Amino acid sequence: MAAPPSPAPGKGPVRPVSVSLHEGTISALKARTSKRGMSAYVEALIQRQLERDRLRELIEDAEAEHGPVNQTAVEAKRTLLSGDSAGSADAV
Repeated sequence: MAAPPSPAPGKGPVRPVSVSLHEGTISALKARTSKRGMSAYVEALIQRQLERDRLRELIEDAEAEHGPVNQTAVEAKRTLLSGDSAGSADAV
């Protein structure tokens, strides 16, 4: 019988873990959060990094299948999305 799947990031019960951080990192963290807010802050940071890691994996998979991204097309789309009227929509 297979074990149940692990909960997705941000889901499931909360439990304490121990991590080691540099003193300067701890001081900066305390300055930005209350004592109770530290866990939520760190949880959000870890979730964001996991999302970035997964996005990087998806990009690598897509590039392996379809080749590298066309940077000219990316810049044209970026111009279009930013509403830069000086950019040409014809390049898209």
